[in-house]
Amino acid sequence: MVHAYILIQTEVGRARDVAAEIEKISGVVRVDAVTGPYDVVVLTESPNVDELGRLIISKVQAVPGITRTLTCSVVKL
Repeated sequence: MVHAYILIQTEVGRARDVAAEIEKISGVVRVDAVTGPYDVVVLTESPNVDELGRLIISKVQAVPGITRTLTCSVVKL
């Protein structure tokens, strides 16, 4: 299983709406609104890297109100 954190910047005042929409997406484990340069942090899981890419591009980035995303894959050290 591949896990990744997606750091999301939203349009002003849209963090709550974006978080609520992302919670509905299959493969999303956790969604948190945060303070700082990002507005929402999402933990995802996928069976492989290709599925992770599809999840991010076709589902997460399609949510209205998102202006930028940064994906951080989890690695085992």
